Amino acid sequence: AYDESNADVVVFPELAVCGYPPEDLLLKAHFVENNIKTLNALAKKVHGISAIVGFVDSDGTGKIYNAAALICDGVIKDVYHKRELPNYGVFDEKRYFTPGGNSGVFDIKGVRVGVNICEDIWIDGNVHTAQTKAGAKVLVNISSSPYETGKLKVREDLLKRRAKEHKIFVLYANVVGGQDELVFDGASMAVSPQGELLARAKQFTEELLVLDLAKAGHAVAPVLPEDEEIYQALVMGTRDYAHKNGFGKVALGLSGGIDSALVAVIAVDAVGKENVMGVSMPSPYNAKATRSDARVLAGNLGIEFIELPIKSVLKQFLKLLGPWFTATGPNIAEENLQARIRGVFLMAFANKFGWLVLTTGNKSEMAVGYCTLYGDMSGGFAPLKDIFKTRVYALCRWRNAAERNPPIPKSILLRAPSAELRHAQTDEETLGPYEDLDQVLSQYIEQHHGAAHIAEGQLPLQYIQKTIKLVDANEYKRRQAPPGVKITARAFGKDWRLPMTNHYKE
Repeated sequence: AYDESNADVVVFPELAVCGYPPEDLLLKAHFVENNIKTLNALAKKVHGISAIVGFVDSDGTGKIYNAAALICDGVIKDVYHKRELPNYGVFDEKRYFTPGGNSGVFDIKGVRVGVNICEDIWIDGNVHTAQTKAGAKVLVNISSSPYETGKLKVREDLLKRRAKEHKIFVLYANVVGGQDELVFDGASMAVSPQGELLARAKQFTEELLVLDLAKAGHAVAPVLPEDEEIYQALVMGTRDYAHKNGFGKVALGLSGGIDSALVAVIAVDAVGKENVMGVSMPSPYNAKATRSDARVLAGNLGIEFIELPIKSVLKQFLKLLGPWFTATGPNIAEENLQARIRGVFLMAFANKFGWLVLTTGNKSEMAVGYCTLYGDMSGGFAPLKDIFKTRVYALCRWRNAAERNPPIPKSILLRAPSAELRHAQTDEETLGPYEDLDQVLSQYIEQHHGAAHIAEGQLPLQYIQKTIKLVDANEYKRRQAPPGVKITARAFGKDWRLPMTNHYKE
């Protein structure tokens, strides 16, 4: 930054030294010690410019702090400890950190700068107010703020409000990249004392945002349309999970349905077509049309494709189980056998060649248990875990529109969705129309509304109650699901914590 633009200060995000969230690594004393050693080593290399760096600080007595260091001329000049520790949703900071008590107002080349960390600026009064009263002329907030739909506007509105409230410049630095189920979308920004957006970095892109507060005309990256924004979050989350965990290639089951089609294009955009394997595993219940669509999709994407019929394996399973199964007519057991055979095949490829298996289930299915444990749920990462079925269709349409030659066959978009585990089966005969299902699920899961409130929207109360019952009954499945990208305000991860043994009724 100094060499390219003669900058006075470079700002790194929250816990930049160790990554966010470090979770129970923070309980390991050597982890905290090594992060401090790394900061000290970095400090020795900083000359001619000041740096604000997020790290984990320790007082030597067992207390640790979410901290920001001011580095100048090769030494750590000052340290601020985060005061407001979030403990909701995906955040567990009170489990580890002690709230700070120092002001966080640093002198940088004669300018009083108030440095605070993420949640500090979200809480009215307190930290940022104290810093401006202490003479700060600029507020710098370093953050690790995870992506969710609509979050960028919420952040921007907050920063504008703080800038106008204190009549002060507000600078905001956010992380970019995927970490387990979280995606950090970047979009670092600067706001004037009048509440005007001076500069904004791109979403989902690592870049250096350089600005001079005395000048105008800085780049303000456009906000992505919602479907594109969500799609880019899914791609980044999948790419970073695969690469950061050492997986060069990914595999997925290609059924010819819309969910696997979307996961396939996400995979190609995440890791490259040469690193994606599509496996079609048709049973006697798979239509010729869906088998053909799976093959066409793979060809459109240019990925390697295997067709591995499971009819003979299914027949052998049923023969072995016959002495016990024949007394009872066919039911869900025979259906789930098909899904589990497919899961075995995919995991065999994964073990043999070191691939990451991507599951293709969506949030609607996961919510009501319309999925098979150790079957279609088998895998290492679930890109669509937080994507409702209606959104799956929207993302497929957006992705097709983004290319001159749409990768997803139109027939996949038009066909009624089906698990194809028995003849003439469709999802909606079991679950109802996805538009209705997702409306109930969104209100129940993400907005905490009960059946009576949801019924005010004109959907039948009996249908709503049935859906809620399915959600409540399938917590045990969700606990065994692979990780996936958090997209909404309440995903099936850390921000959804319900007991599996639970008979509470509204």
